[in-house]
Amino acid sequence: MFIKANQLSCLFLTMAVITCSLFVGSSFSFDSHPLNTSRFSEQYRLVEVSHGFDIPWAMVQLPNQDILVSERRGELRVIRQGQLLKQPISGLPTIDNNGQGGLLDLALDPDFVNNSWLYFTYADGSGPGRGSNTALMRAKLNIATMSLSNQTRLYKGKVNASKGQHYGSRIAFDQKGYVYFSIGDRGSRDENPQNLNNDGGKIYRLHKDGKIPADNPFLNDKGEKSAVFSYGHRNPQGLAFDSSTGVLWSHEHGPKGGDEINVITAGKNYGWPVVSYGVNYSGTSFTELTEKQGMENPVLYWLPSIAPSAMVYVTSDKYPKLKGKFLLGSMKFGYIVAVSINGKTVDQQYKLFNNLGRVRSLMQGVDGFIYVGLDGGGIKKILPINS
Repeated sequence: MFIKANQLSCLFLTMAVITCSLFVGSSFSFDSHPLNTSRFSEQYRLVEVSHGFDIPWAMVQLPNQDILVSERRGELRVIRQGQLLKQPISGLPTIDNNGQGGLLDLALDPDFVNNSWLYFTYADGSGPGRGSNTALMRAKLNIATMSLSNQTRLYKGKVNASKGQHYGSRIAFDQKGYVYFSIGDRGSRDENPQNLNNDGGKIYRLHKDGKIPADNPFLNDKGEKSAVFSYGHRNPQGLAFDSSTGVLWSHEHGPKGGDEINVITAGKNYGWPVVSYGVNYSGTSFTELTEKQGMENPVLYWLPSIAPSAMVYVTSDKYPKLKGKFLLGSMKFGYIVAVSINGKTVDQQYKLFNNLGRVRSLMQGVDGFIYVGLDGGGIKKILPINS
């Protein structure tokens, strides 16, 4: 089930109607829509591109159509013409492979053709405290030598944590060239997300070289983190722009229930853990509030949780029925969700494919095709049946 914010009459739908998305005054079934699982599968198929991956956290496709894949355990691998090269990319920093931490998201500079900058997030164990925290780095990629150079760490969450959960982290660029990235609450929900002096539970915005933008919402404000763009997040693992409107969207993991999709606006508080539609994993309650003045409501939330992963906005003409929609993966239920949007609202969602396994990463390549990374299941590509 997914629920549009403030549609409380939908809250207690039974598991029997999980495949039906209901709003007040209207409803539809996946089975009656051309983007439902069975109809979509009649038109498109998943074909294997490469196997041999454990947790393929992120993918990017280079202009030469090589695909870079970040293995969370700390390797940057290359797929070339359907073959996984034995040699990984060298030049990565020391990465803390700890719980949910490791080598995380990848993103190419919007002007990569001319500057070769690769951005990535990772668990960095340097600095004070035991454990690690999420960092953003950029480096020059030389695909001919399979190496990185000119490594510059642009940001690192201060105060390491030995807890192994909620590192985030995704990267997105806007049309002005700013870089955005997320850091989860690092398992300290009562300390980090609502405290603007602490890293964690935040989405950040920087210039591409790591400098702080002059119009960031908390710049030089009472010593608060100047890189912060929004706060009150739990564990944002999807971050993407609607390129037609320039609006930034995110999704984040709730606890038990209450995974969210949010529209991200400068300076806004997204409520975690003061407000939530979820409960503790034990089933006990940690808040009675689902909304509060001064805190943003989610555009959409799920009960039960689907454990969403990567998020991509489709612009490719290869998938006419998906163009202009967001795709995200469900690690819990093993399908892809297509989300239809209208401005800053969600119209509908559609479930694509079934029983894929843990959908960890999604990418729209420079070739226009959509690629899917599966935990323990390799990299696959969505192709029309007749191709």
